[in-house]
Formats: sequence, C-alpha cells, structure tokens
Amino acid sequence: MTTQEIKKFKEMLLAEKQSLEQQLTGIGKKDSSSAGGWDATTANIEVDVADENELADKMEELEENSEVASQLESQLSEVKEALTKIESGNFGLCEICGEEIEMERLEANPSAKVSIKHAH
Repeated sequence: MTTQEIKKFKEMLLAEKQSLEQQLTGIGKKDSSSAGGWDATTANIEVDVADENELADKMEELEENSEVASQLESQLSEVKEALTKIESGNFGLCEICGEEIEMERLEANPSAKVSIKHAH
C-alpha cells in the first residue's frame, strides 16, 4: 500500500473517530472508569419520580441509549485499533492470513480487520 493510500485511510479513520465521539456525546458522557469510557444518559429533563409513565419513558430512553452507546463504543474501538495499526505499520493486513486486505473493502470500511474471503 502506498504512503498516499495510507494517508487517505488515516484521514477517513480520523473523521470517523470524530463522528463517533460526537454521536456518543449526544447520548452519553465520558467516563474513564467504565470499560469503553462512555456511560449512556438521558436528555437533561427533570423527571417527576411520582409520575410512573414519565419515569418509564426515561428508563426506556436510557436503555435505548445504552444499546446505541455500546455499539458506537465498539465501532470507536475498531477505529482506534486501525489508527494504531497505521502507526505501527500493520494497517491493511488480514488478521487471519496476514495478506493485504482488498482495497475496495478498506474503502468501504477502513477499520476492517480481515479480508473479504475471511469475513463472515
């Protein structure tokens, strides 16, 4: 892979990282004590705990945000891992066979870990 191609993928990954972090900020808050570094939250609307419907809505929102945050954290982790691989010179190599991952696969998903033949 050429230096120019690696630079392009690094830019793509950095943009994706920024986007994921912005999305996480919209549904959570950064917490260095949690595994992924994010905790889901609900909108800053005070809840009357005596109102069961309002409380149930907030709990449902928190549950939904937790699921989305978990997915976004996973994606962010993969992006960070790909950026680390760029720095170490291992970017674009299939984790199963060690061969280069197809360019079209990296274009579609720059954080891909395996080649098309090993993707399930």
